[in-house]
Amino acid sequence: MRKKAVFEGLVYDEFGNPVETGWIGSEPCYIVDDDGFRRHISAEEVDRQVWAHFQEQVEGHEDLLSAKAAEMLGQDDIFTVAAIQSQFKNLDAHYEKLAEIGLPEESRMYLGMMGFRIIISIHGEVLEVIQPGIVDNSNDD
Repeated sequence: MRKKAVFEGLVYDEFGNPVETGWIGSEPCYIVDDDGFRRHISAEEVDRQVWAHFQEQVEGHEDLLSAKAAEMLGQDDIFTVAAIQSQFKNLDAHYEKLAEIGLPEESRMYLGMMGFRIIISIHGEVLEVIQPGIVDNSNDD
């Protein structure tokens, strides 16, 4: 059962205004101010779009990411690398867990201070995920 808006405090409308969070029944929502009309958008719809964006960035780079993560942990043996790699291959299960508990407040605050932002339209479409320090190589030919 979904309990949290995963990216609470990190979502902004297309005009740069922070988006509130709230509930419709037991469903968490992002609330966008549409010229005075408060549009409630399912948090799951937005959060899944952002998660899909992250998965696209990871896809095809699992080996490199696993090796670098193990190196950062100071445990770059083959077993640690394999364990981390298996976690990258099971990102959907991680999302479900994250949707239940949400990102810890400290993590959201840190991401916000670093300039991480999710820009959505008034209909809940993710227009942009701003990740400072990430180089976009998608236009390289």
